[in-house]
Formats: sequence, structure tokens, C-alpha cells
Amino acid sequence: MATSIRLSPEIEQRLDYLAGQTGRTKAFYLREIIEKGLNDMEDYYLAAGVLERVRKGEERVYSLDEVENALGVAD
Repeated sequence: MATSIRLSPEIEQRLDYLAGQTGRTKAFYLREIIEKGLNDMEDYYLAAGVLERVRKGEERVYSLDEVENALGVAD
């Protein structure tokens, strides 16, 4: 899927420099940045949603003892 974005001149210069110094394409680095950044954003925003549900009492929370018992690893 083709997508276009606008970068600030400073970011574009940094990207150009990185690509030029390493022999990789700007597209390579943009894909890397998006993949890693998307993983971080998913972790953060999905966790924030769970936390909100926990605070509202809509999400079940288990104690360590409950988890250990359920897994059969309790002392």
C-alpha cells in the first residue's frame, strides 16, 4: 500500500544522511521506524485501555497466588 507523509526539513535531512551513510534506502528506514514505533504504540495504547477497564471494574485482575494455583505451580 502506498502512503505519503510530509516530513519536516530537519527530519528529512537526517533521514537522507542516514541513508547516504549506510547505503540503505530511505524507504528501508521509514519501514523500520514505523514497525518499531507501531509496536510501541500498540503496547502503550492497548495497555492503557486495559488499565482503564481495570479501574472501572470491567476487567478481571488475578493475584499471584491465583495464577500460581491455576497453573499448578503454587508452593
